[in-house]
Amino acid sequence: MPRFALPLLIALSLAAPAAQAQEDVGPGLGAMLRGLDKINAQSSDLELATGETGLIGSLSVTLDDCRYPLDNPAGDAFAYLTIRDSRADDPSRPIFEGWMMASSPALNALDHFRYDIWVLNCVLPEGAMLPQDAPAEAEEPLPEAQGEEADRPVD
Repeated sequence: MPRFALPLLIALSLAAPAAQAQEDVGPGLGAMLRGLDKINAQSSDLELATGETGLIGSLSVTLDDCRYPLDNPAGDAFAYLTIRDSRADDPSRPIFEGWMMASSPALNALDHFRYDIWVLNCVLPEGAMLPQDAPAEAEEPLPEAQGEEADRPVD
């Protein structure tokens, strides 16, 4: 029994950081995406509601889900996208299906010869910008400088 204790302890200690790395996320109402046509260098923004499909060039982009971190809603976005190319041999077959992260667009990117698409942010529900448990901050004026520092010019 003791010889199994050390491997078990090592396995549990390696699993602990993975559990701590997860963050609480909330569902967004939609997502803001940006597309780049690499041939003519034109970019365009596309706002999609969850379940909606839009076009960027010949690409049909469906937003299946968008999630954002509850502790920092403007800090990141995780969007599940299904992308099809109308000019492909089989236009019904997705050329991309998976999660894209706003903070790391290259982590799981669309591989297309002409277009790049990435997530900018989630469309947030009303009141999602402030954490519900955070106390309201009172705005206080900054103290005025006194003495020699007040007369010295600022660089």
